[in-house]
Amino acid sequence: MGVRKTCLKSILGGMILLAGMAIHAEPMQFLPMDKPQKITVFVAKKFVTMDPAIPTATAVAISDGKILSVGSLLDLKPWLDKYPYEINRQFADKIVYPGFVDPHSHPLMGGITQTSLPLTFLPLPNAWGKPFPGVPNLKAAIAKLKEYSAAIADPNEMLLAWGYDIIAMKQTPDSAMLDAVSTIRPVMVWDYSEHNLFLNSAALKKYVADPESAKKIVGVGVNADGTLNGQFIGVNASQYLMGFAGKDFLTPDRLSKAMLYSNDLAQQGGVTTTAELTFGLFDVDFEKMMMSKFTNSNITSLRIANVVYADPFIAKYGEKAIEEAQALPKLNNDRLFFKGVKFFSDDAYLSNMMGLQNPAYTDWHKGIIFYPSAQSLEKAIRPWWNAGFAVHVHSNGNGGIANSLNALQMLQDEKPRFDHRFTLEHLGLPSSMMVRKVKELGAIASVNPSYFYTRAGVQVEDLGTDRASYATRTGNLVKEGVIVALHSDNPVGQPLPLKEVWAVVNRQNLYTGDRKWAPAEAVSVEQAMRMVTIDAAYVIGLENQVGSIEPGKFADFTILAEDPMTVPKEKIKDIAVTGTVLGGRFIPVSETRQPRPF
Repeated sequence: MGVRKTCLKSILGGMILLAGMAIHAEPMQFLPMDKPQKITVFVAKKFVTMDPAIPTATAVAISDGKILSVGSLLDLKPWLDKYPYEINRQFADKIVYPGFVDPHSHPLMGGITQTSLPLTFLPLPNAWGKPFPGVPNLKAAIAKLKEYSAAIADPNEMLLAWGYDIIAMKQTPDSAMLDAVSTIRPVMVWDYSEHNLFLNSAALKKYVADPESAKKIVGVGVNADGTLNGQFIGVNASQYLMGFAGKDFLTPDRLSKAMLYSNDLAQQGGVTTTAELTFGLFDVDFEKMMMSKFTNSNITSLRIANVVYADPFIAKYGEKAIEEAQALPKLNNDRLFFKGVKFFSDDAYLSNMMGLQNPAYTDWHKGIIFYPSAQSLEKAIRPWWNAGFAVHVHSNGNGGIANSLNALQMLQDEKPRFDHRFTLEHLGLPSSMMVRKVKELGAIASVNPSYFYTRAGVQVEDLGTDRASYATRTGNLVKEGVIVALHSDNPVGQPLPLKEVWAVVNRQNLYTGDRKWAPAEAVSVEQAMRMVTIDAAYVIGLENQVGSIEPGKFADFTILAEDPMTVPKEKIKDIAVTGTVLGGRFIPVSETRQPRPF
């Protein structure tokens, strides 16, 4: 994700007319539920509610997409005696949880990357087909690119591949490497972290008309002779390039396909609510339109909370950025919400560019911290804090985390706030005392377990065994009393909550056998299930709408073949998700296994 506004106005300006999508002018309010006209009672082998007063049930009554009552059929009698009802037993042999919540994802960017040609080192699931097995080494990666190029008939059509793993491949691409794929066809390779882009010579010629201006951008690579080397490293450089190259793949059809793909991948993982943590990254007006289309379509099956990305809002609106962000909730409906603001403290975990301090990486580079001091980060956040926004800060390495926590302390010293929901996003490598400070400052954590359950074996040589092991300190956070949620950061990780739960319960990596990674950081199954339901909803400010099965909330459920609480903990990741329920509407996973008109 970037820290500067991507200049895509010229690319996306015509999309509103092309896409034919309208935004509701009037906001939809959360009003008291009308008297039930008809009640539907879902019966299940077991409902696990995440409500401590009634932790399990066998029947749930709903009306108009919301929950009326929870318990047994006998418990529901006060409602069923008064109103017409029907009993639905399709889940009679299933386990039903609150709809899973992914509190940090990127539906638009994730869909764009994952509908590009795959080039990942690790296996990659596919919502609409066979999974990609991964490329085991650099030679295989180049061979796969050549295979992709040969399959494209037009020699001038761009080849866009996503997922190149700099750490696993042990070499950073440049134009010389990619010219081995083609010297005629433009070739663009997007790395797994999404923070870096690499071009061959033909793509450089096509997309970078002014090399001298490009050289002024931090992260743009230059050869010894002063020519560009095809490397656009870090969010500043990659966002600069996207302003020119995006026109070849950021089309209305492609973006609609991307959103649908993200929807379907999440639905197959049991997710009913997700969050877009960089709303405004591409183009604010276009994204408003896209989110409105998405959440008003019966083809899709997610609720989306959008967190404003501060930098592009400031670039677009200047001093009125906060005012414009405050107006966004007027667009809310039952599936669309605008909540909070996002900042970046440091760079990406996956590419070894997060900011580390004392010690650095094993080769002694320190990564990238976007704000030179905690004071400068605090200054950037302060107007939004004072305006009452919930603040989310991307904080991966201990250097970035230190700045984020110290900025929060200064904000609290100047203007104390209760229930402020200041969220450390990712919180990759905090020290144990940083975890304690998270608690003392009243902050919360949204963490990415893929940092150890997919990446520990890949990055152990660069981070050291200890840090690669204790990435995502769920146990430490829980012991300190911090509210913790698990997220995918799709496409960084996949929206598969049961795999996330399996990971933090077992502290295992999918690809390194039975080895335990910091097993003292393990949490209970019950605690982990909270992290993908009610605590995840709390992180994005939707705990009164979703996250548990309680009266008044949306009737959103995840339907499972077995109960994570009762199967052997090693088997949690293998439990089948058979479908989801969104506002009382059942969507089997078979319905989202193929693309369809959107």
